[in-house]
Amino acid sequence: MNIEDIRLFCLKQPKSTEEFPFDEDTLVFKVLGKIFALCPLEKWEKGLPSITLKCDPEYAIELRENYSCIVPGFHTNKKHWNTIYLETNEIPLKLVFEFISHSYDMVVKTMTKKQQNKLQINKQ
Repeated sequence: MNIEDIRLFCLKQPKSTEEFPFDEDTLVFKVLGKIFALCPLEKWEKGLPSITLKCDPEYAIELRENYSCIVPGFHTNKKHWNTIYLETNEIPLKLVFEFISHSYDMVVKTMTKKQQNKLQINKQ
């Protein structure tokens, strides 16, 4: 697993963007200005890859109980965010992609219908 796989998957999400709003190290992915993923690039370069993702609070607890590499989000709201440490390869890339999609969906769910329509997700 490498950062480029993560990056490309995040950018495939509708209207997603990448930027460095906090510092030169933290790669942030947003949908319509709202964060759905954070990756500390310096740690990736040191062989300690991780990604922080938004998560349904109950699902977040379940994931933390089932995977030792998933912990409450680093520098985020611990109830709604998980940090996933990827160096152990405990979680396959396909599942990481599912977690990214879940995070994206959680962020979109909080948006107004008008914003959701911009994403062409709301098919009503």
